[in-house]
Amino acid sequence: MKKNVTIYLILTALFTALVAVCSQLKIDLPFVPINLALFAVHLSGLLLGPVYGGLSILIYLLLAAVGVPVMAGFKGGVGVLFGMTGGYAIGYLFTAVLDGVAVKYFGQKKVLLFLAMCVSVLVCYLFGTIWFMVLTGNTVGYSLRYCVLPFLPGDAIKILLAEFLYYRLRGPLASILQKHL
Repeated sequence: MKKNVTIYLILTALFTALVAVCSQLKIDLPFVPINLALFAVHLSGLLLGPVYGGLSILIYLLLAAVGVPVMAGFKGGVGVLFGMTGGYAIGYLFTAVLDGVAVKYFGQKKVLLFLAMCVSVLVCYLFGTIWFMVLTGNTVGYSLRYCVLPFLPGDAIKILLAEFLYYRLRGPLASILQKHL
């Protein structure tokens, strides 16, 4: 049992690093950059489950809060984490946990898992958009136009890619974990 927890903690650290690396692969837009962080967040929740997937994102957020440059553009610090786009980063935590729960219930049903992952992204959007609106004073329509609508096609692709990789990696990952029980 102790070895299994150790392996999960190692995987948690690896997925934290994956989110940080994917955050740097970005295209700048006026308010919110497009990056691959959400893809890594999905993978974390799907492959590690709600507890360790959520933990990997919590560690990512704590690293950002103490100033480690893990967020898009090699930024970090409380000001960045609680800035205009910080709500989306905090929303990653909900996404990973919800994806981890979804895979337990819908892991064998590809369409249902895809739809559950869409819901987890909507929760992230909801949290981040409300945060953005509160900090900027912008309207719902303006905020959706700049912070959500441009990202929908890319996020759908990230969901599909993460789900595809989940089905490819879950067998080998389960094999690794079983060897260390």
